[in-house]
This record gives sequence, C-alpha cells and structure tokens, in this order.
Amino acid sequence: MFSSIFSKINWSAVEKKITTATLQSVEYALRKKENLNIEDFAALISPAAMPYLETMAKKSRELTLQRFGKTIQLYLPLYLSNDCTNSCVYCGFSQKNHIERRVLSANEILAEIEAIKKLGSFEHVLLVTGESPANAGFEYILNAVKLCREHFSSISIEVQPLGMEEYAQLAESGVNAVYIYQETYREETYKQHHPKGKKSIFEHRLHCPDRVGIAGVRKIGIGALLGLENWRVDSFFTALHLNYLQETYWKSKFSVSFPRLRPFEGQTFELCTPSDRELVQLICAYRICFPDVELSLSTRESANFRDRAMMLGLTTMSAGSRTDPGGYAISKTELTQWEVNDSRSPAEIEEKIKQNGYDPVWKDWDDTFNND
Repeated sequence: MFSSIFSKINWSAVEKKITTATLQSVEYALRKKENLNIEDFAALISPAAMPYLETMAKKSRELTLQRFGKTIQLYLPLYLSNDCTNSCVYCGFSQKNHIERRVLSANEILAEIEAIKKLGSFEHVLLVTGESPANAGFEYILNAVKLCREHFSSISIEVQPLGMEEYAQLAESGVNAVYIYQETYREETYKQHHPKGKKSIFEHRLHCPDRVGIAGVRKIGIGALLGLENWRVDSFFTALHLNYLQETYWKSKFSVSFPRLRPFEGQTFELCTPSDRELVQLICAYRICFPDVELSLSTRESANFRDRAMMLGLTTMSAGSRTDPGGYAISKTELTQWEVNDSRSPAEIEEKIKQNGYDPVWKDWDDTFNND
C-alpha cells in the first residue's frame, strides 16, 4: 500500500526541500534525457525553476508531441447526483448546504445521454456522484454504467471510494477509468476541510487507488485540489503517489488532473492556489518527469488559459460541462458542485483545438483496441 511509503515522508522536510532547491538542481533535471525521478520533480516545481519556464515549456511540448501527437481527447462529465453525506467545506454538494438534492432515475439518465449526444460526437463520458451510499451507492453506479455502456465507447467514474471487488465488477461491466482525488496529502489540513462523513477518514481515501489497481482497472486518475494547502508540496506527494502506482500496477495507465480551487461562497480560509504561470510550471514538470501520463484540465479553468495550455503538455480536456445533475436535459439549476469557467460549447472548443493545429479526439482509441 502507498501508505507504507507515505508514512515515512515528512511534509515539512519536503517543503524545505522544494523551497531551497537550487538553480543547479533545476538545470541538472532539465539536462537529463530519461529516468527522471521524484527529486528531479521537486526541483522542477520549485521557485528556483521559474526562470526556466520557457525551457520547460519547450521540452514539455516536444515530449507531448512525441508520445501523443497533436491530439486532444475530449470528454464530458455526467453528474448523476448531488446527494452527499460529507461536509467538505469547499464543495457545493456538502450536506451542510441547504440545496435541493437530486438523484437521477434511470429514465432521467437516458434523457441526459440523449441530450449529450446532441452536443457533439462524445464517446467518452465521466460519471460523477456525490458520496451517498444509501441513495447513490454501488448498485446505483453499476446500473448507470450499464445504461451508458450502450451509448459510449469509454466510461470513467468519479464517485465515492469503493471496495476492490466492487471496482472489479465495475471494470467488468464497462468502466475504463476511476478518478479518485486525495484533495490534500497533509493529514491535519485534510481533516479540517473534511470534518464529517466517510470522506473524513484520511487513510480510507489514501488507500483507494491501491484498491483500484488491485481490481485491474485500465486507468487510474489522481490529483490534489490545488488551493487547500501549499500546492507545491501537495503536488510532490501526488507525484510520489503516481510513481508508486506506476511501479506497482504497471498494467494500468494513469492520469493526473489539475483542479484549481476557485473562490466560493462561505469561504473561511485563504486559498493556496498557483498562479497561471505556476500552473504552467506544474503541468510542464509532470510531462517532463512522467512523459507517458495523461494530463487533464477541466472547465474550471478559463477559455484563454486552456487554449494556451493545450499546446504545452495537456492531452485531455472536458467540454460543454454541466456540474449539476440533470443539467443537460432536465433543468438549468443552481445545484452545481463548482462553477464552470470555460462555458464554450463543445463545437466552439473543437474549433479552437483545430485552429491551434491539433486534432480533437472524441473516442478513446486505446480502449477500442483493448476491447476488440
């Protein structure tokens, strides 16, 4: 389990390592042609690396073109429910918020699918739920996957942590990827932001990618919510986690996302979000150190930033997102988990990708080949 490695690494020591990184350590990492390690990653996300951002961006772009070509894969999230038993202080679905709760029925899910198909050529859908075992638990998720499997070639899920056998059953039923974010790897801070509900159990969430890997799911997605803690240190631990997963579950593919926490109503703490330049630095550091990993950016980010970042190392983007259950076909409500920043239609995003000289990819071709 990753916890055996994680427990030996001190947060403050990592913070000092990153803060005191030297120009020489950055230059050494940039000179290396292959086999970069977690120490190189620490140097490339450090303040010392900022003067080398142009060099990092150039190297990141070259590696992305080598590994992925000029393609951007598009997906769309389908929110199935906003019912949640957790009290995450930064989330619109928190049980403390007095909002109308909705769990889509089978017919409503089919209506959403029909509406999504009219938006574009989407073949990759991400199913999202709040964490509510009683109302949107494993059986509900399994049924939703079966409904979607007839309409999409690739299905991913971002739901409550489940057991290994449940993940195995979902994979057998058509789930290609599981995304599970630790939010922050600093346990004290984690507990402050997750005071109630099953999500408040730090270790249970930390062990989840291991359960996904043991179950043999084809792709595992991880990440930290950039803003809860020192983003550089959280990113170091995310990279450490990624490195462990790659070595342990080498048959799976991996994805890293970069959700920047945006200001929200009721905010009571100072956000530690990276600036645009710092987020570019982080994206490039991942590509340089993990050249074969999928890097994804959601519609949390502005259209302008996403248009620029897609040429620096990204491989996957969401498009036309609604973050409320029933948002595509049933209603346009205020039941959102977070507010979309890039509100362009899928057609507009597709056109911009083409203008940048890239090919928009609607289908996960790897999955198609694996299932033939």
